[in-house]
This record gives sequence, C-alpha cells and structure tokens, in this order.
Amino acid sequence: MTNRFEESLKQARLNGNLRIIPGERSKSLIDLTSNDYLAIGADRRLADEFFASINTDDIFLSSCASRLLSERQQDFNRLESLLADLYNKSILVYNSGYHANTGTIAAIADKQTLIVADRLVHASIIDGIILSRAPFMRFRHNDIAHLEQIVEANHNRYDTILIVVESIYSMDGDTCALDRVADIRRRYPNTMLYVDEAHAIGVAGHYGLGIGEQLGIIDQIDFLVGTLGKAVASQGAFVATSRLMKDFLINRSRSFIFSTAIPPISCKWSAFVVERITRMQSQRSHLAEISKYLNEGLADINGRTISDSQIVPLMAGSNSRALELSAQLKALGYLALPIRKPTVPEGLERVRISLNASLDFDTVKRLLADIKRIV
Repeated sequence: MTNRFEESLKQARLNGNLRIIPGERSKSLIDLTSNDYLAIGADRRLADEFFASINTDDIFLSSCASRLLSERQQDFNRLESLLADLYNKSILVYNSGYHANTGTIAAIADKQTLIVADRLVHASIIDGIILSRAPFMRFRHNDIAHLEQIVEANHNRYDTILIVVESIYSMDGDTCALDRVADIRRRYPNTMLYVDEAHAIGVAGHYGLGIGEQLGIIDQIDFLVGTLGKAVASQGAFVATSRLMKDFLINRSRSFIFSTAIPPISCKWSAFVVERITRMQSQRSHLAEISKYLNEGLADINGRTISDSQIVPLMAGSNSRALELSAQLKALGYLALPIRKPTVPEGLERVRISLNASLDFDTVKRLLADIKRIV
C-alpha cells in the first residue's frame, strides 16, 4: 500500500529534488536565505526593547480559539487599527500569508468571476484559485499587454474579473508594473485588483507599505495582502480592503473562520515593529543600493531573469547545478539554498539569494567576486 509513496520519494531523491528540513545552521555562515529583509528578526536589542515596554500581565501566548470565538481581541484590534491608519483601508489579520491568499480568493470568487493571474504567482494563490472553483486564466509573466488582451476578450462574459498579481515576485525578484495593471482596472469597471505585497512590505515605499505606496495607488487596489512574517519579522498576515469586503471575509473566509488565531503576543510584537518600520528609510535605501549592485553584477550570468529587488536569483539551469552552486557557496562562507522544480519550472533552477539591510557593501562585493569565481 505504501509502494507509491516510497517510489515518489525515491524518484525525488534520484532527481536531486528531495526536500528535507534543515538542521541548525552554523552562525559562522552569512545567511542569505532569510526573508528578514530589514534584519529586524536578528536584532536582539529591538527584542529587548519590546519586552521592556510591555507588562507581563498583558502577555497571552495563545488565543486558544478561532478569532470569532476568542475573548482575547485587544492586540488584534490594535494591530488592525494601526494598519488601517497607514493604508486608509479596513484590515483583517490572518494566521499566515498562505491563509490570507487561500481564504480570501476562495471567498470572493465564484462561477461568475474570471480570475486572471500572472503565470508566476505564489502556490498559495493557486491553491486559493482551485478552492474557489472559479474560471481561471493565466497571462504571461509581467506581460501587461497580454493581461489586457484577456480582460478585453472576457470582460463582457463575466460579472467580475479578478486580476491577481504579486508586487515583487518571490523567485525572480522582479517587480510588477502595478500602475499599468491599475490602469486596466480603471478602464474596465467590472474588474477588481488583488495584489500580494508579501516581499515588498517593509522594503518598498517611503513608509515601507509596499509597491502600492511607492506608486501612490493603494486606493486602486481592492485587496492588498501583506505578510507579517518576512520584513516585519513576526507572524501572520493581513488583507487591506474595504469595510464591506472585510465584513464579507469575516463571514465567508474559511481559513479565517475555522483556524485558531495566532497568539496575541504576535500581534503586539507586529504592531511594535510596524511603528518602527515606517521610520526605517535609511535601511530601505541601503538595501536598495546593495540589491542593485548585486543584480547588475549578475546580469551577464542570469540572462533573461532580471531582478530589481532584494531577492537575487543565481541561475543554475538544473537541479544538480543548483545543488552544486549552493554547496560551493557554503564552502566559501555563505548560506544560500537551491530552488528546484516544481517550485520553479524545469530549466530555471537557481540559488535564491535574499539580501538584508545588515549586510555592508564590502560583504556584498566579496559575495559577487566569489560567485564569479565559481560559475
């Protein structure tokens, strides 16, 4: 009965595609794997400041129930209120980005909704689309003209067209032309815009609110999804939307309704961090500078895969080569992990480098020189 499971794992191992949970990592390695883009998670002084600022009597380590049943709402309400003031939208906190994407898309889309998504959207978005059972089409990655062709051909056939994109894509590190997508939304009245800002929160925009803020179009995004587990270095995620749609999600989003809520202390920490992130302009500027330097330095190696963010791919072209490059970088003192099929299409395997604001220019220059020695 277990033969097919054993065979699946055997094939994954033979193809260099077997996933394993890593052990504790050596502190001697420069960590290029984390999504801690502003280096907040590694900042013990900030953690100490947080704990010194709160009364231990106000710390709750578990919600012990779903959000709709829990009596412990104060920290959730404060976090949602803080984010609402920043985004000028209603906010609903979810347990994770995965919960936010699967729960929101499955709730708002139906058979009279055509979902049109970028070909490289995250797996959590794909899963939300599958759960919605709505009609679904993909447009070529970051090809806004192709997106408009699909919308133009279909806008009279459906009650709603839901356009789904990411602001910064998690594997290639490139940025969506959100202003052009928002323009399509304006010109086709039955379209709604859904933007996953997971890798832009904290990083982009004057206050770190994402690409939507950077372009001045937050008000044109119907559903803006932000994570609290990356640059915010906490736990959970949120959806910024209208008051009507927040109420709708509270009543229809299964991942919100039927999950035990995250611990209230996570919301307390998130609010503490978000207040400080809005003032971290110098860290954002430094991160942008080192990211530009490394991306430009790898342009001849990466070819058509062009990042313009802190997510820097090192293209390998096969599972075996990605594993080899990762091992060589580790030997040189860097922790950077291989990304393989099915996370990326076959032939686009790579080592994914995540830069953070604590890295100085000398370290990044040395990293680029070391990469060029081994490729």
